[in-house]
Amino acid sequence: MEKKYTLVVFTEDKVGLLNRITIVFTRRHINIDSLTTSESEIHGIFRYTIVAKATPEMMKKVVDQIEKLTEVLRAFYYEAQDVVTQELALYKISTANITPMESLIRESSVRILDIEKEFIIIEKTGSRQEVLTLFEQLKPYGILQFACSGQVAVTKPMKELETYLKELNQAVEASNKIRSWKLKN
Repeated sequence: MEKKYTLVVFTEDKVGLLNRITIVFTRRHINIDSLTTSESEIHGIFRYTIVAKATPEMMKKVVDQIEKLTEVLRAFYYEAQDVVTQELALYKISTANITPMESLIRESSVRILDIEKEFIIIEKTGSRQEVLTLFEQLKPYGILQFACSGQVAVTKPMKELETYLKELNQAVEASNKIRSWKLKN
């Protein structure tokens, strides 16, 4: 049975890698619901957060394929209960009906970013549902523009990235020793 998974992929910073990662999903006919990229807690290592629906077996195969890419350091997939997620949305709203909208803005835990004569720009950070609920509530007041980030996530059960990198280096060193030994014999 398909369910929503959050994939976290740690990579080197290489041109074209995002395309190669998304091709893995395309080949398996898996639609990506959300994708964000950013630098990780370790300088020079990037983090891709990808949300997609699939079966557990399909997700395992996707992660295995992604980890085969040379520039990928590690890839993981998590169910909803194993991650803390947020999205950021920006709303540009007409100020024509600002008075009835004021209480909604105050009650919605939004941040006002810019106020102009014709419009106001606010920011909402929260779950996908919170962002969309506010969108629906603001519709009657005249949304001029709306933009929403993809999901960003931090995981609950994960070791520190540095621990995985040390394990990866140890595995590479062991593999190199075995290869060297085989060449000698």
